[in-house]
Amino acid sequence: MQITLRPLNTKEDDEIYQMFQEIPAGEDGFENPAHGLSKEEFATFCQRVVAHSQGKDLPEGYVPSTYYVLFADNQPVGVAKFRHYLNDFLRQYGGHIGYGIRPSARGQKFGNQILAEVLTYARQQGVAKALLTIRDYNIRSRKVCEYNGGKLEKIVPLNGHKECFYWIDLNA
Repeated sequence: MQITLRPLNTKEDDEIYQMFQEIPAGEDGFENPAHGLSKEEFATFCQRVVAHSQGKDLPEGYVPSTYYVLFADNQPVGVAKFRHYLNDFLRQYGGHIGYGIRPSARGQKFGNQILAEVLTYARQQGVAKALLTIRDYNIRSRKVCEYNGGKLEKIVPLNGHKECFYWIDLNA
């Protein structure tokens, strides 16, 4: 199976659109703001997030971030968001990386692969240690993080659940 990862483009095809529609809008801490958008709205979303990845038109308090799409044999199976650096808010909520695998592709280790690939990009961007925050009950995501070298720093109560803070040393 051929696995590739690439940044989201300003123009994407229907397969990418359908993947974003399959991944829930909010599930276990991963937010998919493109879920439920029309095709026209999705086109605008793609243009906006590519601009944000270049540091353009960022809302106040946001940092540049890049969306990546994971492909298995040329089929989109997952999406990840990499925040280029942390601000005070992201140190408490969200961290550097969030990812989601489309429900029809789960259980095939794509989570391990998407995180490993995004960590490579993070290292290339000069990130020495990547922070991931994961809901305590999201055992699958915690295992993916640990598989990729994540070390649990702390677990804190947050909005009715507990959030696990994992750091991955990218210089190791």
